[in-house]
Amino acid sequence: MKPIEGRRRVIVEGIQPQIDGGRYPAKRTVGDNVTVTAAIFSDGHDHVAARLLYSHASDTTWGTARFTELPNDMWAATFPVDRLGTWRFKIEAWVDHFDTWSSDLVKRLGAQPDPTNPSANAVPQDIPLALRIGANLLDAAGDRARGADAAQLKAAATDLCTLAEQNLPYYAGYPVSDEIISLADSYPDLRFAARSDRELEIWVDRERARYSNWYELFPRSAANVEGVHGTFKDVEKRLPAIAAMGFQIVYMPPIHPIGRSYRKGKNNSVSALDGDVGSPWAIGAAEGGHTALLPELGTFADFDLLVAAAQTHGMELALDVAFQCAPEHPWVKEHPDWFIIRPDGSIQYAENPPKKYQDIYPLNFESPDWRNLWEALYGVFKFWVDRGVRVFRVDNPHTKALPFWEWCLAEVRKSAPETLFLAEAFTRPHVMYSLAKGGYTQGYTYFTWRTGKAELEAYFTEINNAPVADFFRPNVWPNTPDILHAQFQVEDLAERRAIFQQRVILAATLSGNYGIYGPAYELLEGRPGPTMPGKSGSEEYLDSEKYQLRTWDFDAPYSIAPLITQLNAIRAAHPALQANANTRFHTVANDQLIVYSKSTAPELPSDQLGAKGQAALAAAAKADTILTVVNLDPKNTQSGIVNLWMPSLGLPWEDSFEVEDLLTGARYRWNGQYNYVSLNPALPAHVFRIVR
Repeated sequence: MKPIEGRRRVIVEGIQPQIDGGRYPAKRTVGDNVTVTAAIFSDGHDHVAARLLYSHASDTTWGTARFTELPNDMWAATFPVDRLGTWRFKIEAWVDHFDTWSSDLVKRLGAQPDPTNPSANAVPQDIPLALRIGANLLDAAGDRARGADAAQLKAAATDLCTLAEQNLPYYAGYPVSDEIISLADSYPDLRFAARSDRELEIWVDRERARYSNWYELFPRSAANVEGVHGTFKDVEKRLPAIAAMGFQIVYMPPIHPIGRSYRKGKNNSVSALDGDVGSPWAIGAAEGGHTALLPELGTFADFDLLVAAAQTHGMELALDVAFQCAPEHPWVKEHPDWFIIRPDGSIQYAENPPKKYQDIYPLNFESPDWRNLWEALYGVFKFWVDRGVRVFRVDNPHTKALPFWEWCLAEVRKSAPETLFLAEAFTRPHVMYSLAKGGYTQGYTYFTWRTGKAELEAYFTEINNAPVADFFRPNVWPNTPDILHAQFQVEDLAERRAIFQQRVILAATLSGNYGIYGPAYELLEGRPGPTMPGKSGSEEYLDSEKYQLRTWDFDAPYSIAPLITQLNAIRAAHPALQANANTRFHTVANDQLIVYSKSTAPELPSDQLGAKGQAALAAAAKADTILTVVNLDPKNTQSGIVNLWMPSLGLPWEDSFEVEDLLTGARYRWNGQYNYVSLNPALPAHVFRIVR
């Protein structure tokens, strides 16, 4: 079948960033420069030109940026995003007849016979004819232009015709000024331009989407008095200390009324005793459901004061949204068809065999009344957004319908585009990534279970680079209230302290977003809870806060709060650690040492002597570059020769340079790519700044 326009000769393909053929938007943050690449080519030797058209969804006009040619028919263009929300872009490409003519004319002029220096090899060039062709192209550009530009182009065309009529024996110099070339380039012939098949989208979040430090605490333990239930006011008293540690987001598990039926006792006992407080994730009681407060925590006035107090300390309050219900939740009585009814007429409780959660009813996303269910769940977010909350950690989103999240998160962002959503989804990669594509700002990762050097390098190479990095933002947690990894379950205090330090250093320097469940983390909580039937070990905590009140000794001499404070200060001072782009792993012949760098500048090109290489060197000299070395062995000193990939540090291969350890203040002179390191588990890392 013939195309509608067969004279459209340019092909545009392989456009990036593009998620699933444009089904989902790629992600960026305010202030980013979005680089768009594509393969753009045509038949023959005619030159091709292309431009990028971009706009915010609320704009009625499009900005433009010209594409720059890269090797192998690849092209790149960049545009800035300075507002929250959806941005659009598309590509327009055409055969550039004027640039083709201009390039050919340079060749013709260089090959014309010189009457003052005859050569038998010179090929006669019909320069006057070439000039007339150029005059026609400039005249056509003048027809497309307006006002003074049109007059200038028409005059240039006349000048070329006049020059052609002189029929000179030799033409010295190129006859068209740079100004005219630039002006002609501004009025391309787009009659047969090819255009990308569809507008592609970028979703732009605020900076906190890219860079955040999270601190999780249970408000009911905030009183820090044995047996006394904490309140929002107690949390407010803790805020100065949390802010002083450098955290930006304070995250609280569910703060709603807790069901009483089948309430869990201490250490996940199936039988609660009098006074047992139950699990905050068993949401709903006579006092209300997801838009009500646990009375023991305080009133809405207290909550509003807590939100404001967090902002006063430069932090934000994050709430846990867990879409599940205790048996007494109002929805169970009002909307029984939102749940799964078993053959005996009872409602299906949550199970993850062999685990049973009789205190929790999951929602049924195949309910005949799914539309009203969706609206009710969206209403939960809307309720808390209206109370000033802009950050949500969502519990187990992978157990809810994926189309629901795509709709719900978009609805929330219509009125509050600055809202951030963290997906607590330790699940299969495709599901985890689908949540990110569907609107989740950040996602938990497999970092907790990636303990060896090879698996750490492989995993962070995957998630810190395209295509995954275009839609998935990792949020790295060494621990959570649900997960006490076996590596932390060490009796020896020195060894346990080493592993806790090692893992938080890795988290803080490998990812722009990270968090800890504290105070358990800074106080080295490593006591495992009871082992479940059929399991060989436990990732539960002994005396878990999920089922009881806890008190903490914040003045304990073994606390690593000072190290965490130092790491957060380093992150705040160094933009290289506030993002995941330009992460490079380096080589060291010791599997117990891992070495990686982050920089605000891209890698140097292989040719550092050319003009582009010199410009890249100049940019690298102004960049922030951090080089981290971590000892993965919590028992022994480890050493080795580090083999650095110098271009990723913005340094020539043979350069001598200085590094400053931001953890100790020590400085070292390093020479070239090979350098010796040795790390004791007592402080298992160097976090080096490349000194410029």
